[in-house]
Amino acid sequence: MNRYADVALALLLASFTVQAQAGIVIGGTRVIYDGDKKETSASIRNPEKSSVYLVQSWVDSGEQNAKAPFIVTPPLFRINPGEENILRIVRTGGNLPQDRESVFWLNVKSIPATDDSKPRTNVLQVVVKSRLKLFYRPAGLDGRPETAYHQLSVARSGNRLTISNPTSYYVTLFTLKVDGQEIKDADMVPPKGSASFTLPSASVSSVSWQAISDYGGVSQTESRRL
Repeated sequence: MNRYADVALALLLASFTVQAQAGIVIGGTRVIYDGDKKETSASIRNPEKSSVYLVQSWVDSGEQNAKAPFIVTPPLFRINPGEENILRIVRTGGNLPQDRESVFWLNVKSIPATDDSKPRTNVLQVVVKSRLKLFYRPAGLDGRPETAYHQLSVARSGNRLTISNPTSYYVTLFTLKVDGQEIKDADMVPPKGSASFTLPSASVSSVSWQAISDYGGVSQTESRRL
């Protein structure tokens, strides 16, 4: 971008008053849907003193054009300053595996409400969309989700590292390191499945990881030799 374009952009931004808003707060970093329950819930809170928001929520499967077998109520509502509301998530069907967890995504979009009684000014309003993992957990699964990360195994093939998960639970990785060097794109290892990552170098000797619990906590470090 040349100097004149920089000046033009600065003048454009100067014509707006940017509202720095903290926005709504969602209770938790993930949602667990127990298979023996009729529904689950997530809390939504507006901690601000003056800002009003419209909140829109829905669940998707993470795949394009694929519907998720869940509905969220209320799907759209107004939340005033200092208020709290509860999102109810209800399963509507779907042929989900009963021997392992399934993962979906809870989307929560907060839209700043406009006040028509006040004079309109040049205000840049920001719509914030949060996306949380929603784990459907069938009743009666073997083992415990909080210890699943202990049971991961690792193997190397060329420049690829494969992490296998024999348990019935998703393991969400907080960190994944090879010889102390972090692999940035590490995320989840699916139940009764595996995830593969590119190694940072050809000669590696150890792998370590931490996992995120149902409550958003971080586990102790688990290590393996390659």
